[in-house]
Amino acid sequence: MDLQPTLAGPNITLRPVERGDFAALHAAAADPELWAMHPARDRWQEAQFRAHFDTWLMRGGGLAIVEKESGRMIGASCYSTEAAGEGEVEIGWTFLARSHWGGPTNREVKRLMIGHALRFFDRVIFRVARTNLRSRGALEKIGAELTDRVMVIDVAGAPVEHVVYAIGPGAPLLREGT
Repeated sequence: MDLQPTLAGPNITLRPVERGDFAALHAAAADPELWAMHPARDRWQEAQFRAHFDTWLMRGGGLAIVEKESGRMIGASCYSTEAAGEGEVEIGWTFLARSHWGGPTNREVKRLMIGHALRFFDRVIFRVARTNLRSRGALEKIGAELTDRVMVIDVAGAPVEHVVYAIGPGAPLLREGT
């Protein structure tokens, strides 16, 4: 599977993150409220976001989310097989500018990414900090199901318990008109 495809929907395009995208992506991420429930609450700061951004470049799989109408980068997401089991791929590290919270953007991003991933894998997983209720709610809203898997991951120098959600080919999200 190509971990950095270009995927286009009606309102957004996802395309590989490039070194020159730092300023535009940081502009979308430079809002403390965006990270308020995230274990890395200081990721809105330039130095912390730079480390996150550099990880995308080093690891690969990072996708910039570009709003078609304005051409503005409004967030990013990433594919990874690092923590995935057999027949799985992970989608994670997703953030959206607050101007796109609560609307159709997250659903469109996830529909495109999950649809692409399920052409190659049996299911998609998502790791999220147990306490990140905003992200957990967004996953449940698109039909991801909480599994019994738990992982402890070092985030910003501290161990953080993460729960794992999964979604497969029968997800309502993938049906037309949902």
